[in-house]
Amino acid sequence: MPRTVLPDPRVSPRFAGIATFCRYPRLEDVAPENRPVDWAIYGVPFDAGVTYRPGARFGPRAIREASQYIKRFHIEHSVDVCDLLSLADAGDAPVRPYDCKENIDAVIDWTVKLDGTAPASERRATNHTKLFAIGGDHSIAYANIAATWERRGRPAGGLSVVHFDSHLDTVDAVWGERWGHASPFIRAIESGFIDPKAMISIGVKGPLNTRDDLEFAKRSGVTIITYEQWRADGPGAFIDFVRKLGGRETYLTFDIDVVDPAYAPGTGTPSVGGFTSAEVLGLLRSLRGINLAGADVVEVLPDRDPAGITAFLAAHILFEVLALDAARRSLR
Repeated sequence: MPRTVLPDPRVSPRFAGIATFCRYPRLEDVAPENRPVDWAIYGVPFDAGVTYRPGARFGPRAIREASQYIKRFHIEHSVDVCDLLSLADAGDAPVRPYDCKENIDAVIDWTVKLDGTAPASERRATNHTKLFAIGGDHSIAYANIAATWERRGRPAGGLSVVHFDSHLDTVDAVWGERWGHASPFIRAIESGFIDPKAMISIGVKGPLNTRDDLEFAKRSGVTIITYEQWRADGPGAFIDFVRKLGGRETYLTFDIDVVDPAYAPGTGTPSVGGFTSAEVLGLLRSLRGINLAGADVVEVLPDRDPAGITAFLAAHILFEVLALDAARRSLR
């Protein structure tokens, strides 16, 4: 009996019915024998934290639609994700469209309590289910990291982090806003939710406003691998860092702008000269064995994605991350 029951695509076409992430069941429709779910996937349609082009609020809807063609068996890991994991679409978190901090607080409150498998009186902050947030802009990562830290039992020292991005997102403030998409990791480090010495940011590239944009991350101990470093030196440093994490619980955050806009044009702060789609899929697959605690995929902007290729790539990244958890379970 599979842990996640999908509609049969040869009976119910992929272009029919209500669009959920990868056609996974709605959380409230999960069969009792598959509860609690292993991953609750939810949207955060919020983009008031952007510093350039808006529109990522429509990202969750676009990714749901694009994910209808995602299938269940991962060739490279040789795992059937739906046999090993119970997965569900938990809907969208409540949003506060005009205020970054109010939005973060609303999402944290909702996700900490998110269960859907027991009466409200029996819900626990720490539970089995992991959280996968689909943005929205990168400011929403703080909320999902905070809720993940809480639900995973407030691990001492914070979570380790694997961060794919063209930008470090450790700027203290932009236009006086301290909770926008340029600042989720400085805030999460300050809050103790993540351990900067166990954080790696890969794919960083492009010009900066000032050299000082690098200072907080470097001073805090974040490992930075620029795209050019990765091209010159290969994936060894990245793989070595992840191996050193061992079994430590790790949060994975993926900003779609780490991919070259030739492959992912639908984003609000594009940065040229980055990873191809195939390269990022290879990097994700190289994480096999990682102990994932939670994840997000953010910054898909459908209005700049006329062919839908960015949303389609984001849907595949969602699947690749879930496949990592399935692969780890298959090794037990």
